[in-house]
Parts: sequence; C-alpha cells; structure tokens
Amino acid sequence: MKIQTLALLMACWSASTAIAGEEVSTGQSLYLPVYSHIWHGDRVGDEKSPTKSMVSVLVSIRNTSLKTPIRILSARYYSTDGRLLSEYLAKPATLNALGTLELFVERKESEGGSGANFVIQWDAAVATNPPMVEAVHADIRGGSHALTFVTTARAINADR
Repeated sequence: MKIQTLALLMACWSASTAIAGEEVSTGQSLYLPVYSHIWHGDRVGDEKSPTKSMVSVLVSIRNTSLKTPIRILSARYYSTDGRLLSEYLAKPATLNALGTLELFVERKESEGGSGANFVIQWDAAVATNPPMVEAVHADIRGGSHALTFVTTARAINADR
C-alpha cells in the first residue's frame, strides 16, 4: 500500500512539474477584476437599491521569477461599461526578480463601478514565470467597520 501511495504521489508531482514548466512565458495580457464599489444588504427605499460601499484598491504586481526581470508595459483601468478610464503607467516599468509594483485606486473613485477591471500587459527578454497580480479591496473606518477582499488576475488571449 505504501509503495502504491508513493507511486501515486510521484505521478502527481511529475504531472504538476510538467504543468508548471509549461506556464513560463515571454509576455501576456492579464485581466484583473476590481470594484470601485460593492452592493450589499437589502433593497430599500424608493429606488429599491441595496447599500453601496465604496472601496479603495491596491493592485499588487509581483515578479515571481528568482532571476529574470520583467517589464510591465501597461496597466489600463476600465469602467463597468468597458470604457478606458486611465492608463496607470506613463512608461513601461521594470520589475527586478521578486520585485513588486503597486498601483492604487482611491476609495473616492466612483467611475469604475462594480464591474471595473484592469488589463495589465507584461513581457520579458526570456521565458519566465508569469507575475502574480492581485487586487486588495478595502474600506476600513476606525474599529467599528472593516471590509476587505482580494481578486486575482488571469491570463487572457489578445483579440485578433
């Protein structure tokens, strides 16, 4: 039984290693869902709308390579209706191995809406690990109110 379990574990490790090895890239477009506000609670009042809470967003772009720098080419912020609101980078930014680039959307920003998103493009001179991209959403006011959650980017194919 122990040999079968060990063989199964080795097969799983081998498969995960092969999959991880296929994930390297020389660049991608990443889609990151973000929220400038969230709806919650019950529908109340004449408009029958739930409560709207504004949140700030910290976008964290992390180079996961131990040795290869990457370039963040653009970080475009779009509204719920797909309208480009802002390009967060004036020029490409180089992230050294294990480096992080942070972008911040203020809580008072309301144009993005509950369906806002970033499209982040990156590249590298040689194939390397893709960056980890997350958005930490927060509305923290004193000790009586705290709302936090995280969203994660995923690779998307370029439209042709």
